[in-house]
Amino acid sequence: MTALAVLGTVLGSLAGCGSLGDATADHTPTEGRTPAAIHAPAASTPPSAGAPSATEQPPPTMAPDPSTLTPVFVHGARTGEKVVALTFDADMTADEGPRAAAGEHFDNPALIALLRRSKVPATVFMTGRWADEYPAQARSIGADALFEIANHSYSHYAFTSPCYGLPTVAKGGMRGEVERAFAAFRKAGVRHVVPYFRFPGGCYDDATLRALGPEKVTAVQWDVVSGDAFATDADAVARQVLDGVKPGSVVVMHCTRSAAPVTDEAVRQVVPELRRRGYRFVKVSDLMRG
Repeated sequence: MTALAVLGTVLGSLAGCGSLGDATADHTPTEGRTPAAIHAPAASTPPSAGAPSATEQPPPTMAPDPSTLTPVFVHGARTGEKVVALTFDADMTADEGPRAAAGEHFDNPALIALLRRSKVPATVFMTGRWADEYPAQARSIGADALFEIANHSYSHYAFTSPCYGLPTVAKGGMRGEVERAFAAFRKAGVRHVVPYFRFPGGCYDDATLRALGPEKVTAVQWDVVSGDAFATDADAVARQVLDGVKPGSVVVMHCTRSAAPVTDEAVRQVVPELRRRGYRFVKVSDLMRG
């Protein structure tokens, strides 16, 4: 019974990232809305995200929705240069501290090292709880210009329900989740923070988009599900990514060793093959800017 309960908790956490191997679960906008138009680089960055230095170009954001809803970015342009953005969710749910204390690893240093050796830029969607647990790693990733750090909430609780069995954020607590995660990044000394947000589980509706409007973040979804969560076959994960990638794609993967143990092996296959096909790897901000 105890083992089943623990397994249920783990499944809820990672299934909440929309990557249990279901290639159709891309969580595109649930209201059938198309992404808003992209404008030039934003004039300012949300104070909670941390302003760029004088030598850095502000990250682009999407144009505000006419109804004041938080804009949603799913993928870049399908025409022109072959570019793809690999994104990695650094998940840790607020109540998983005891498991980390018992030795479970929610990080994946080998994956980050591989991306560095391969010179692959990436966007890491990090929970504030992950930054609290691994501040040195969060600081190191954020200090590397190869990466940019985006907000994945503080607790990794769902913003709408049902959402893969995840606990739900308390009523009125959605903005606090975003702000608390940005605060955790500042506490850890994380740099290269961009004003992007990924909903836990990819679950949202118009009410959540409206609630987050004052945070001035762009919600980032994806169009390619890697299926790396709980996967034991790296070849299958690599095939799923390679079969789904198109120009401008955003791929969702995980930077969580205990629950996505073959991601680095899959990346070793994906990177050279996509380069052979003529693709160039970029960060999400580059897709928006392009």
